[in-house]
Amino acid sequence: MTPAPAEPDPRPAPRARRLRIAQPRSLRSRQVWAASLGLIAFLALAGYALDRAFQSTAQSGMRERLHSYALAYASSDFARDGSVIPPWDPPDPRFRRPGSGLYAQIVLDSGQWESDSAQGPKLPDGAMLGPGQQQLEGPLPITRINGTPGEVYRFGYGLLWSDADASGREIPYTVYIMEDTTALGRQVAAFRAALWRYLGGAGAVLLLLQVLVLRWSLRPLRDVIDDLKRVQAGTAAGMSDAHPRELEPLTESINAFIQSERENLERQRNTLADLAHSLKTPLAVLRTRLDSDTGEAELRVEVDTQLRRMNDLVSYQLARAARSGHQLFAAPIEIEPQAEQIVVGLEKVYAGKGVLCEFEIAPDARFYGETGDLQELLGNLLENAFKWARSRVLLTVTEGAQVPGRRAGVVLTVEDDGPGIADDRIAYVLQRGVRGDERVQGHGIGLSIVQDIVRSYRGELQVGRSQELGGARFEVVLPSGL
Repeated sequence: MTPAPAEPDPRPAPRARRLRIAQPRSLRSRQVWAASLGLIAFLALAGYALDRAFQSTAQSGMRERLHSYALAYASSDFARDGSVIPPWDPPDPRFRRPGSGLYAQIVLDSGQWESDSAQGPKLPDGAMLGPGQQQLEGPLPITRINGTPGEVYRFGYGLLWSDADASGREIPYTVYIMEDTTALGRQVAAFRAALWRYLGGAGAVLLLLQVLVLRWSLRPLRDVIDDLKRVQAGTAAGMSDAHPRELEPLTESINAFIQSERENLERQRNTLADLAHSLKTPLAVLRTRLDSDTGEAELRVEVDTQLRRMNDLVSYQLARAARSGHQLFAAPIEIEPQAEQIVVGLEKVYAGKGVLCEFEIAPDARFYGETGDLQELLGNLLENAFKWARSRVLLTVTEGAQVPGRRAGVVLTVEDDGPGIADDRIAYVLQRGVRGDERVQGHGIGLSIVQDIVRSYRGELQVGRSQELGGARFEVVLPSGL
């Protein structure tokens, strides 16, 4: 009998947890740890370098000192039998004290001479050096006068003695000066103790100053957090301007988001209010008709009329709400392809007029926003120009003012060779629902839509007379973005 297959476990398979090294969550902790490790590493390297420099200096001083002792013993004389006659007064009193740690040897081919201090300790034997040859060795092992092992540094100096008389006798010899390593070791140990004590104290002071500097340098971030908390609590309308230059893009972006959200909320409220206000009249008409003795046929026609009107109102308000607002960080959009698409359609609509549309678009000009907003801007302005133009329409697009660290703005200009708009009628024509000529078909909301879009991008709409074509001139100036 074949066993039934095991049912799958309904519990979700455990996810493999990635091992993560514990990291401090605070920026200040990260900075303190990083700076502290760097400071410790620097102090350690500095201490090592100073220690090596001191040892090198101490050894160099010891070499010079032993060299001067060797020169003192180099003035030794020799008897007729070749034995050494050392100086009467040694260069240092320790040469007379047995086991003092400072020893002198004069090595000859026939034997060697040792200072009084070398009586007792067992010193290493020295070889003959050539005349003028110098050599520093060590540490070399010795046995001290008390029998304990020790070490010495040994400096050798090869010399050649010549007899002053006419015999011309020459005796080669080598002077060795040895010094116990204890003295140099004590100097190095004392220096190291003082060095690390001072470096440790300096490191502690620098760490404290570092914490204070980091606390002071990170204070603007704490101020930003405090501003955000005040905004969240509703006690502040936005981020303050009292922040360092490095944080200005952050605070400006946050303020832009806050302003955008408030505008969206206000726009939604206005849209709902406008929709409710627009629907009041059709609903009131329907209520009046229902309450009256209107016939069924007439009532049906009235209901159909008011329903179409309400449908148009709802469609318009939804389209208006969809057009409103824009993305703060939208990708750049090329303007010429959008303009060509709109002009092709308008040329078909106004084919009977034979209007020619010309483009003067800067290659680097870009629109930073939503594609629908650009289409609404160009569509309404170009359609208005085609409607009033006699034969020519000109679209000019240039880059706006450059602000360092921000994306460039853009200037859109649409001109026609029509009758133009009188200066005293510009404000009237820009009102919602107003047409420049009641005999011309339209709803009178195209330019108001343009104003709404331009206002949402914090731009400006300027209307005047075209100097080149003689008709109306509409200029949209969109500032540099974040």
